This record gives sequence, C-alpha cells and structure tokens, in this order.
Amino acid sequence: MAEQECAIHPDIVPFRVCAFAAAMNWTKVNVMKFRDVLAAILVTGVWGVNFSIIKLGLNTLDPFVLAGLRFLFCAIPAVFFIRKPDVPMKVVALYGLIFGVGLWGMVNLGVRLGASAGVSSLVLQFSAFLTIFMGYVFLKEPIGRQKLAGFSMALIGLIVIMSLTDGSVTPLGLAMVLFGAVSWSLANIVMKKSRTKNVFGFLVWACLFAPLPLFVMAYLAGGARVYANFGDNLNAIAVFSVLFQAYPTTLIGYWVWNSLLSKYPVSSVAPLSLLVPVFGFAGSAVIFGEVIGSEKIAASLLILSGLTVALYGDKVKRLFTRTSTA
Repeated sequence: MAEQECAIHPDIVPFRVCAFAAAMNWTKVNVMKFRDVLAAILVTGVWGVNFSIIKLGLNTLDPFVLAGLRFLFCAIPAVFFIRKPDVPMKVVALYGLIFGVGLWGMVNLGVRLGASAGVSSLVLQFSAFLTIFMGYVFLKEPIGRQKLAGFSMALIGLIVIMSLTDGSVTPLGLAMVLFGAVSWSLANIVMKKSRTKNVFGFLVWACLFAPLPLFVMAYLAGGARVYANFGDNLNAIAVFSVLFQAYPTTLIGYWVWNSLLSKYPVSSVAPLSLLVPVFGFAGSAVIFGEVIGSEKIAASLLILSGLTVALYGDKVKRLFTRTSTA
C-alpha cells in the first residue's frame, strides 16, 4: 500500500517518507485513532500502577493468597457468562497454571521478598526477550543480530539493577520476578500454539485453574496460620488490592488490549507496553516514596532501549537499506 501511494503521488509524498512507510509496513489501518491511543495508555498506566497495588495487598495478605484471590475473582462469576474457549481444556489449564502460579504468584513473592514495585515492573519486561528465545526453540522462529544486540543491552541494564544498594532490590526478590518473566514467556508460547480465536474466553476459563494451587502453596509455605488470621488480614486495603488486580488490571485491561491488537497491527500497539515501567516507577515513587536515582534511570534506559532494538531493529535496518539503495 505504501509503495502504491508513493508511485501514484511521487510529487506529493517525499521519497524518504515513502521509504519509511514501506520499511515499517505501514498502511492506513496502522494509524491509531486518538481515543484508542488514550485507551492503550490508560491500560499501560493501570498495569504499571498495579505493581504498587500488589505491594499494598502484601502488607497483610500472603503473596500466594493474594494471587489466588485475584484469579478467583477473575474467573467467578465470569465463567457463567463467557463461553468455553475453542481449544482443549488441558491447554487452558496449562496456561492458567503458568500465568497464575508461575507468573503472578512468583511476582507477588518477589515483591514480598524485597523487589520494589518499580523495579519489578521493569524487570518483568524481560519476558519480551525470553519470548523471542523460546520462539526460536519451540516455534523455530529465527533470531537476528538485532535481537541479540538488544538482549545484550538489556542484560547490562539488569546487571546495573542487581548492583543497586538502595534497598529497593534483593537478590531473592529479583530472582522471583525473573522467574515470573520466564513464566510469562512460556504462557505466551502456550497461547500462540493454542491458536485460539476466543482470547478473552481463554483467559477467563484459564483463571479457574490458578486459585486452588496458589491456596495450597500458601498453606505449604506458611502453614495454617495463613488462613487462621485471614479474616483479620482482609482489611479494606487488601480488598481494594484484590479487586483492582482482578478487574481493571486483568479482565478489563486484557480485554481492551486484545481488542486493540485485533483492530490494529501488533507493530502499532505493542510499543506502547514500554510505558508500563514508566508508570510502575511513578506509582512506586508516589505511593511508597521509592527514590528514582541516576542508576535506575540508566538501567531503565538500557533495558527499554534493548527491548526496542530487539523488537524493531530489523525494521529500522530495512528503512536505511531501502533509503540508501534508492
């Protein structure tokens, strides 16, 4: 489409603009409406602030209980109104276990063990890189030099994060968040290989399989006292944390995001997810007074730049190749 428009209107459209549009595979549908851009930014804001909301809930609730309640409310009563997904239930169950237990159960635990809300929101973005490598292993998708370069940049940023001594990071907490990033990548692979057309139904029904294992893990890790004091620990802030994670963050957030992905190309929507750590640090700074020093800023720039290079380096390279050739 871009090449055709340039051929028809060579005197109106500058060549470099045409080359850029062709290299990035732009079409008219790529241009997001203003209200859709605002909706995407709102979702990333909710997802970023959600890490601080998780930490608020962890002040009184066990990390596994908090995650279990989140997915319990995601599934019920929605499953009574949403039709079953168009894939085998064993695939749905596998996704639910990985997404609920492996991702958010471990992220909650990581935050409890000392990873700040801001750092957690940033480190979890490593899921994008891990998904690329898992795509190579499980889906035979090639990895270019740009992706490797981007991963190297982000790895340096992670090393900077690990070296922080301001109390916002602990090795064990960081390890749990990284485990969550691995789980998120695995969940992405399961979702992609399932080829489901009912993404929202898939998510709702998958949430059914997360609460029970999370509640059992809470008992195994903390014993009967976890539930003995449950009534006293379930205060107004904890209830708000559970409901915020279940509805704005998970059900509404993923519904809006998936709707945008079905309406626009991934290349138009996905870059906005880079705003999640920005809102994550902002929320943590406002709610918990987390200090955003120069080292965190440098690490954030390295990780986000590496993510950008890994995801869009090939397209930028095609842009300059086409421009120089012409």
